[in-house]
Amino acid sequence: MPPLPELVQALLDPKAYPEAPQGIELMQTQMSFVFLTDDHVYKVKKPVNLGYLDYTTLDKRRFYCQREVELNRRLCPSVYLGVVPITREKGGIFIGGRGEGMEYAVKMRRLPQEAMMDVLLGRNQVSSEMVGGVAEELAGFHQKAETSASISAFGDLDTVIQNTEENFTQTEKYIGNTISQGRYRHIKDYTNHFIRQSASLFHRRVAGGKIRDCHGDLHAAHICFSDGICIYDCIEFNDRFRYCDVASEIAFLAMDLDHYGRAELSRSFVSAYVDRSQDRQLLELLNFYKCYRAYVRGKVESFKLDDPYISEKAGVLATARRYFELAESYV
Repeated sequence: MPPLPELVQALLDPKAYPEAPQGIELMQTQMSFVFLTDDHVYKVKKPVNLGYLDYTTLDKRRFYCQREVELNRRLCPSVYLGVVPITREKGGIFIGGRGEGMEYAVKMRRLPQEAMMDVLLGRNQVSSEMVGGVAEELAGFHQKAETSASISAFGDLDTVIQNTEENFTQTEKYIGNTISQGRYRHIKDYTNHFIRQSASLFHRRVAGGKIRDCHGDLHAAHICFSDGICIYDCIEFNDRFRYCDVASEIAFLAMDLDHYGRAELSRSFVSAYVDRSQDRQLLELLNFYKCYRAYVRGKVESFKLDDPYISEKAGVLATARRYFELAESYV
């Protein structure tokens, strides 16, 4: 693994922070370096172009930091505190200094790890009442979420096909590694067949106003049961992934509950959402979008294999394979 960039090494020093924390923990995604202090989280975007996102210039990273705060305050207003500059002063690198910003970070209030849904699922501490509360929250959010002719266009067949084809194109290189040739072909054939056979259903969803400015990345690790329900870390980097059918959003979390072996919670969640929203048509799309979302998770995990700063490859490989296997189970 190559050495960490200078800025990242500097932000591992507590002296770089205005709060002078006791300790700092570094986490990574393919898109960001995430620094966890005693009470806060600082998220710094990596200067990468992954095709579906472009963080290659400082102006773009600053813009998407601001966009991340703005969008996530819809479902988690008290956690997203703002965007702070990272500056170089007196030979050091500091968060929130007075110099010119050499980088920017999203500043968040740190949420308790033990209250995260993925952690609670691992401890068998998530109830049907809890997922019902999430469904209630999402139904209200979707009802108020922005929609328009331009947003609704993202539910058209052309965009649905673009999204699915992009998945398959971007995962070709992982055939024989995280996904077998047979599984890849099986899922692709099912996806294309469903879209062809269900064209009128997709059209009805657009006409019915079901394409909204959603969260876009609704899996268990992005839900926290602390001071109510906080749903955070939505997609800010590409509107195409956030403008989607509410059925796709609900299928995402339902799929992830299946991934954790909690099919009964998945059913309870979907049932609670349908009861609250009265969107029974959603059920006709549920398995299709579960398959799509599981495939996306398998793809994103596969991408981590190419990130030189992520060292734990065996776990990534196993997780990617499990998601692709789950995707095929919905066929």
